[in-house]
Amino acid sequence: MARMCVKTRRLDVARVCLGNMGNARAAKALREVETEPEPEAQVAMLAIQLGMLEDAEKLFKCCQRYDLLNNFYQASGQWKLALETAESHDRIHLRTTYYNHAKYLESIGNKTLALTYYEKSDTHRVEVPRMLQDDTSSLEIYVNKMKDKNIYKWWAQYLESQSDMDSALRFYERAQDYLSLVRVHCYMGNIQKASEIANDTGDRAASYHLARHYEGHEDIKQAVHFYTRAQAYNNAIRLCKENSLDDQLMNLALLSNAEDMMEAACYYEEKETHMDRAVALYHKAGYVSKALELAFATQQFSALQLIAEDLNEYSDPALLARCSDFFITHSQYEKAVELLVAAKKYHQALELCVTQSLTITEELAERMTVTDSKDLSEEARKELLERIADCCMRQGNYHLATKKYTQAGNKLKAMRALLKSGDTEKIIFFANVCRQKELFIMAANYLQSLDWRKNPDILKTIIGFYTKGRAPDLLAGFYEACAQVEIDDYQNYEKALDALTEAFKCVSKAKDPSAGQQEVRLADLQHRITLIKKFVHARMLYVEDPGEAVQLCEALLEEPELDPAVRIGDAYGFLVEHHCQQGNFQMAYRKLEELQRLLPSQNVRYYVSPASLESLQKEMGVLMDHGDNRPIAKEDDEVEEDLNVS
Repeated sequence: MARMCVKTRRLDVARVCLGNMGNARAAKALREVETEPEPEAQVAMLAIQLGMLEDAEKLFKCCQRYDLLNNFYQASGQWKLALETAESHDRIHLRTTYYNHAKYLESIGNKTLALTYYEKSDTHRVEVPRMLQDDTSSLEIYVNKMKDKNIYKWWAQYLESQSDMDSALRFYERAQDYLSLVRVHCYMGNIQKASEIANDTGDRAASYHLARHYEGHEDIKQAVHFYTRAQAYNNAIRLCKENSLDDQLMNLALLSNAEDMMEAACYYEEKETHMDRAVALYHKAGYVSKALELAFATQQFSALQLIAEDLNEYSDPALLARCSDFFITHSQYEKAVELLVAAKKYHQALELCVTQSLTITEELAERMTVTDSKDLSEEARKELLERIADCCMRQGNYHLATKKYTQAGNKLKAMRALLKSGDTEKIIFFANVCRQKELFIMAANYLQSLDWRKNPDILKTIIGFYTKGRAPDLLAGFYEACAQVEIDDYQNYEKALDALTEAFKCVSKAKDPSAGQQEVRLADLQHRITLIKKFVHARMLYVEDPGEAVQLCEALLEEPELDPAVRIGDAYGFLVEHHCQQGNFQMAYRKLEELQRLLPSQNVRYYVSPASLESLQKEMGVLMDHGDNRPIAKEDDEVEEDLNVS
């Protein structure tokens, strides 16, 4: 029935059968194999216990449990199949399989083949000498053949145990076991040779052994040297202290760890000699407080400067303050400021920067920017930031001042600092980010100081900022300025009319508490708009009806307060141009003279085209003064003759 369970793979029935059979060993094996995840592997174990080896082999192959199949082959003595399985499917256990096969071959007396498999399993360095220890000649041949350092070392140790020191030294040298070489040479009394080996190779273990040998023979100098080569600084320092080798002690302490440095510093301090060395070693060992106290007590000022460079915010505030006072006394203010900041005495640091005109760098400002509410209250923190910003403003570092004012929440002062920097791009960005009415107005006022006439983007930004800042009166003023520029620079009354119209709209929207002034301004704008409209209409009408246009322009000149809405020169220039085009040069000349009488200090070329002036000069003989471009009249008889002709 149990054999049938192998075929049907009914392990539950098999357990009952094994119980009835009283086969405790098989039942135990079946219970142990239950941890395997594959059912086939569990059935294969049942088959092995029942002697059904072929079925077990097939089941292991079926579930691809080649590790169990390998063990099965080894247990059944099928070493060829076990090796093939390990080499092709179970390489993770390959070396173990080689080792087990070597042990099997050794057990049956086949040492030659066992040696080969010990080498394949990489256990030959231990197993082969063990196996051949009774056959010394074969072992020596094997050692010389392998040329392996570990085997050389084992053989050298064997030869040393047999008191064959020369041969042992030869094989220690082949194994590059410098410790053993030095040890044997010291035993044999070849101290000079041992020293050469330790110095040439630099082997720490060999140097340490040789140092112990020299110390035992009270050769302190050589002992210290080889302890140093072995990096056994503690022992070297111990010998230096015991033998008052103070100069060597300092060098060794600097090479050693913090504990040894502290011991050496204590030694110097107790002897009350070389106190500068004691300070340096305390500092190097990390005992900054002790180093500072000793430096102050012994007036080691150069050492103080070196120690202060390592002080930071984690150092003792009292020490920081004491060091800062020392540097202030010796006029080293920059270092004193750094220490005051590290001690969190920010106000004193700022005061020192102001009194000594020290530049506050961005790094220093960041160190003084308190982020932890435990150190300062929010109000104190803002006050400190504003003081930092004020110092930066006085030093002309406007960008850093802007940053600190912003961190303090005072955006108005931040904008003022930014305006002083003249960084247009950042001013526009800051105003857009903050979105405060006052900042928009300040930015727009600044942008007006730029050449906005040649940059349409700045022009749009100014209008946008005044609009966002809800300042229609200021926007109206800007439009008026735009209109005047169009008139003065380009004589473009059409664009000026558009700008004044926008200004009129803005003033109308403004909520001026003094309504009387608003009405006066609106009336003035309306009057200017009316005058400009008349002039624009006259110039447009000139194409269709020149006579009517001239009459309108003549009437316009009779208007009171014509200028600056319409420049008198532009009106007269229009009339001069007309009369020149009509060939009425006498009338054109009269208009030119009237213009000159009304505007004696102005250059007529601003209003009259060069072509018209050239025509007048050609036809009337009018000469233009090179100094102020005034017309020079002819002689009286020439003028009278011209009048009669006309």
